[in-house]
Amino acid sequence: MSSRVALVTGGTGGIGTAICKRLADMGHRVATNYRNEEKARAWQQQMKAEGYDITLVPGDVGTPEGAADLVRGVEQALGPVEILVNNAGITRDTTFHRMTAEQWHEVINTNLNSVFNVTRPVIDGMRERKWGRVIQISSINGLKGQYGQANYAAAKAGMHGFTISLARENARLGITVNTVSPGYVATDMVMAVPEEVRAKIVADIPTGRLGRPEEIAYAVGFLVAEEAAWITGSNLDINGGHHMGW
Repeated sequence: MSSRVALVTGGTGGIGTAICKRLADMGHRVATNYRNEEKARAWQQQMKAEGYDITLVPGDVGTPEGAADLVRGVEQALGPVEILVNNAGITRDTTFHRMTAEQWHEVINTNLNSVFNVTRPVIDGMRERKWGRVIQISSINGLKGQYGQANYAAAKAGMHGFTISLARENARLGITVNTVSPGYVATDMVMAVPEEVRAKIVADIPTGRLGRPEEIAYAVGFLVAEEAAWITGSNLDINGGHHMGW
């Protein structure tokens, strides 16, 4: 596979880090965004210590202006974005009758509006070059819902609606658009959940364990490959059998 320029939003998190590494291992030039420079630089140094040269570009993907600045910075540093992984995400969990407008809009902006904000500046170039890979990192809870996550589940479900529409519009131009929906993965976010709550979650997973970030990254690597050119508009569930559909 040719070396491509890949942008992974939210790449300094647990799943994002694994995706950045996987794409770099495949020979791609990888960039991600940050908002907290001190934390991002520490992360970058850790990546370098592990042998990964990941480009950092400032950018708030929750606004069109911030996303446009991010894409412009990546293109100035590495070249046109050919692989886009929309991975940025946050949670602001509470039951809906207690949810504030701020909690709703903050999650929708970061998790769903960001998908438009970042994809819009790169899609024209992909169409002109007749090659592109766009992948949304959704969630099991966008498929089955979750108590206290009306905002998060709505955003994650919306990501796949975006996927299937964009896939139809661009399939004839060599651009594939897909969704990956992880189940519960052993990231800092999940490991911060009280141990007794995690134990109940694991008890419901047929494989009997949490997922690993590297297992999600493997799926992303599969979907960006040249050989995956006939896979578009798909959602790949990776959840240890926790939620099964067809």
